[in-house]
Amino acid sequence: MLKSKKVFALLLTVMLAVMLLSGCGGGGTTTTGTSGKELALITDLGTIDDKSFNQGAWEGLKKYATEKNKTYEYYQPTEQSTTAYLDAIELAVKGGAKVIVTPGFLFEEPVYLAQDQYPEVKFILLDGSPNDGDWSGGMPNYKVANNSVGVTYAEHEAGFLAGYAAVKDGYRNLGFMGGMAVPAVKKFGYGFIQGAEYAGKELGLGNGAIAIKYFYTGGFAATPEAQAMASSWYNDGVEVIFACGGAVGNSVMAAAESTGNVVIGVDVDQSSESATVITSAMKELSVSVYDCVDDYYNNRFPGGKDIVFAAKNDGVGLPMATSKFKSFSKADYDAIYAKLAAEQVDIWPDVRNGSDVSVSDIPKAIATVQEFN
Repeated sequence: MLKSKKVFALLLTVMLAVMLLSGCGGGGTTTTGTSGKELALITDLGTIDDKSFNQGAWEGLKKYATEKNKTYEYYQPTEQSTTAYLDAIELAVKGGAKVIVTPGFLFEEPVYLAQDQYPEVKFILLDGSPNDGDWSGGMPNYKVANNSVGVTYAEHEAGFLAGYAAVKDGYRNLGFMGGMAVPAVKKFGYGFIQGAEYAGKELGLGNGAIAIKYFYTGGFAATPEAQAMASSWYNDGVEVIFACGGAVGNSVMAAAESTGNVVIGVDVDQSSESATVITSAMKELSVSVYDCVDDYYNNRFPGGKDIVFAAKNDGVGLPMATSKFKSFSKADYDAIYAKLAAEQVDIWPDVRNGSDVSVSDIPKAIATVQEFN
């Protein structure tokens, strides 16, 4: 009897351990009969169906794995912390991961540490570059090891496309509501202004024909204050707001729904989030993940580098298949996209010639911008 109790206790312990480990993983699909999962993704704050960074990255990983018959899995950290992210990375490595995708700038410090801890594993960091997270001196220490790649996006090009399309589609009274004034958000906003200006010139509009209200909320959360400001803008005549700040978009969408107006989404195709979304300024997350993983398997992995996905490598864009434009056509989009891809349009990002750029620095005549503090 004592022996049976010991055997039962041992079996129970094993079962509990398996359950705990299963809870850390996300239940990704395996496409071959091998035991290890070669490709892994560590989720950020959300899940793989968050209609944002995690989902976009996961779709690229899944697409490559299913096409090329590779095993794959995702792991969801227990909390937002460097320790939790490193724990999830460790689980992925123990699960056989050869390539690990980490979506979002919150992974900059975890990848900075993990790239040295697991030199045999390749890391693809989206929207950031590995650093030690120490901002006390003004800037952290950056290091992209040979087994890592930092992927960023030309947000100013995506914002440009959104502003250009809006004006070409007949909108003249625009709004930009960003989250925190971090480089990515600023580049989206600056590009939006310049796209509107560029379209205005093409249409032969007079000086001051386009009005843009511009504001940073200071965070990435949906708040009553952001919704109230968006509603106020709409009531003042703003026709469309580019919502560029994570869940800030939910506040703008709620305001648009209550006032009968429209929204431009950000990062991914947000058309399913609200019927008010007419288009989205997208980072092609799935494309960048797919391409980087393909580079790994073809001995072209760009280790030790920070690379930028832009129009020239299909890294940004608008989802024309789901966009709800009144007159802006696919031919119109293809024409301006070709100019961006050929680098024939000069767009000011957040830094130019080594100096920080502000809204007031951006050359504009047709568009007038009202900044809110």
